[in-house]
Amino acid sequence: MIISEGEPSSSAAQASISICFAIGLIVAVKELQGLKALDLNKLLRDSENLSIQYCTKNGLLLKIDMEKLAGSLPLHLISMLISFKRDEALFRYLLSAIRLLYSLCDLASRISKLEQIFLDDVKLFDQLLDFVSYMLIVLGGFKQEDHAFCHRHLVHSTLVPCTFYLLTGFISTKWQDVVHVLLAHPKIDIFMDAAFGSVRMVVRCLEITLLAYYNDFSMESNLTAEQVVYYLCQQCEASLQFLQSLCQQKLFKERLLMNKEICGEGGVLFLALSILKLQIQPSLPTRIKAALSRLKSIILSILLGLCEVESISYLDEVASSPQSLALAKSVASEVLDLLKIAFGRDSAHHNVDGCHPMGFVQLNAMRLADILSDDSNFRSYVMLCFTKVLTAIISLSHGDFLSCWCSSNLPETEEDCNVEYDIFAAVGWVLDYTSLDITNATNLEFIQIPNKMPRASYAHHKTSLLIKLFANLHCFVPNICEEMEENHFVLKVLECLQMDLSDILPGFSFASDAPKAAIASKNLRSLLSHAESLIPNYLNTEDLQLLRVFSSKLQSLFSSTGFEEIIFKMANLSCHCLGIILLNSTPMNIIRYYPGSGTIIEDLEHVVDDKKILLSFTVYDNIYCFRGPLQTLTQAKDNAHYFPSAKGETYLSNRNFS
Repeated sequence: MIISEGEPSSSAAQASISICFAIGLIVAVKELQGLKALDLNKLLRDSENLSIQYCTKNGLLLKIDMEKLAGSLPLHLISMLISFKRDEALFRYLLSAIRLLYSLCDLASRISKLEQIFLDDVKLFDQLLDFVSYMLIVLGGFKQEDHAFCHRHLVHSTLVPCTFYLLTGFISTKWQDVVHVLLAHPKIDIFMDAAFGSVRMVVRCLEITLLAYYNDFSMESNLTAEQVVYYLCQQCEASLQFLQSLCQQKLFKERLLMNKEICGEGGVLFLALSILKLQIQPSLPTRIKAALSRLKSIILSILLGLCEVESISYLDEVASSPQSLALAKSVASEVLDLLKIAFGRDSAHHNVDGCHPMGFVQLNAMRLADILSDDSNFRSYVMLCFTKVLTAIISLSHGDFLSCWCSSNLPETEEDCNVEYDIFAAVGWVLDYTSLDITNATNLEFIQIPNKMPRASYAHHKTSLLIKLFANLHCFVPNICEEMEENHFVLKVLECLQMDLSDILPGFSFASDAPKAAIASKNLRSLLSHAESLIPNYLNTEDLQLLRVFSSKLQSLFSSTGFEEIIFKMANLSCHCLGIILLNSTPMNIIRYYPGSGTIIEDLEHVVDDKKILLSFTVYDNIYCFRGPLQTLTQAKDNAHYFPSAKGETYLSNRNFS
C-alpha cells in the first residue's frame, strides 16, 4: 500500500482520494497494531524515507509511509469518533489505533525524524490532546446498562486507561511534564470532567460485573468469570492510578479544586463513593480482593491529597451546599465503616497473602478520618458515627490493646504496590479474548512494584493517628467552638462505656466481669506512656496534651464524688427509687423520687419500699435512664411533670422489679 501525496484535480477526485486514504489508514492500523516499537524499528532499519514494506497474513505486500501515518492518525481517529456508529466494532478499532499510536510514540525515541514529528508539529500535538479529551468524553457519557460480562464492558473499560497512558507516550513519562502540558491547554476543565467521568464508567462496569459474579450469572464469552472480574479490576486500578499520579502534583491539585463541577458539585465524591461501596466478599479469590482493596486505598489517597491543599479548602467547598455536604458525609460514613471493619479484625489470627498487596487502606482511612475530625464541617458527624468504635478500642482487654496500639511490631501491617500498566498487553488481551475463535483464555498480569512501609513505622503511624482522633474530638477552642461542645466527646465516651460494645469489634473478646472504667483508664495510661516515644517523628506535643486532658477528664468523671459508688448502689438496689442528676458533666446531688407522688425525698430512711424505680441522670439537658438489670443505658421518651429539673423534652423510664 502506498499513501499518495498527489494533488487532486477535481472535488470528485479529492473525495475519492480521501476515501482511499482513510481506507488505507484503516488497513495500516489493523495490520500494524500488533507490532511493538522494536518490531517496527526492525522494519525501518534499512529505510531512508520512513517507508516500510509489510507482508500481511494473506500474502499481500503493503508499502506504508510511517511518517504520513503518524501525522494523519490523530485526526483520523477524531473523524472516526464523530462519523461512525459507536458500536463494539468501532471501539475495537480505536483500541488497535491507540496501541499503534503508543508504539509509534515509543519508536520516536529511537528515530529522530519521527521524534521531530511529535515534538515540532504543534498541530499534530493539539490533535492528539483533542483526541484524548474527546475519547474520554465519549466514554464517560455511556450508560452502562448492558448485562454483565458483555464484551462492551471489557472494551470500554480498556479504552479509558489506554487513552490516559497515551498521554505519557507522546508527552513524557514524567508526571510534572504531563501536568504542565495539560494545565496549559485551554480545555483543561473539559479534560478534568471527562477524566473523572470516564473512570466512573469503568467503576460502574466493574460494579455490575461483581454483582453478577456474586449471583453466578452466565457469561457471553469463553473467559471465566474470575478472569473477567480481575481484568476489569486491573483496568480500574490503572485508570485510578493515573488520576492519582496527576493529583500528586501540587499544581494539578490546585487547578482541580478550582473546577466547581469536579469539587464543588461532587464529581470526585461520586467517584469515591462508588469505589468505597464496592463489596469485598470473603469468598472472592485473593487477587480480586487485593485489587478491590487497592482501589479503595487509591481513592482515599486522592481525597487526602485534595484535603491537604493549603490554598483552597476542599472540605469548605464540598460543605458549601446541602447536596454536596450530604454526599461528603456519605463518603465519610464509608470511610469510618472501613475503619470499623479493620479495627474489629484480630490481626493475630488474620492470614496475609504477601503476593497480593492490599494497599494502605486502613492507614489512608485513618488519615482521612483525622482530617475530617479536625474540620468544623465534619467534626460532629465523626463524633456521632465513631465514638462507639473509639470507646470499644479503649475497652479492649489490656493485652489486646497493647498488642494493637502500643506496639512497634504489629502482627499485621499493610503493603501497597504500583502497577506498571502495559497498553500493548492490555489491548492484545481484550482483542484476542473478545473474539469468537478463542477457546483458551490466559491470565494477564501486570508488573507490580512493591511499596512497603517498615513495620515499626507503620505501627507508629497507626497509633499516632488514633491519638489524633481522640485529640481532635476532645479539642475545645473557646472562641470558635460553641459552649455546649465543651466536654461533649468525653461525655459521649462515658455514655458508650455503659453500653454493650462486644459487637463493635467482633474479632476481640471483652471481659464482661471487669469494670469498664478500670480497663479504659489502664489502656489510656499505657497509650499515654507509649505516645511519649512517638514525639516528634510521628506525633506533636499538642495532640499528646489533648489526649492527656481527655484521659484526665474521663478519669475525673469515673472518680467523681459518688459516681462509682452510685453505679454500684444502682446495681444492687431492688426496691428504692434512686436518681442521679448530672449537670454539665458534674455530679451535683443525689435525689430520691417516690414514683407517682412527684415529691423529692431527701432522707433514705423515709423511702417507702416500692417495686417501681426511676434511675436517671441529665447531660446537656437530656435526662437518661437506666432500666432492666441496671447495666444498659436506654432512653424512653415521655413527659415527666414530676421531674422538676427537666428542661424541654425528657427521657424517663419506669420499671417494676421483683
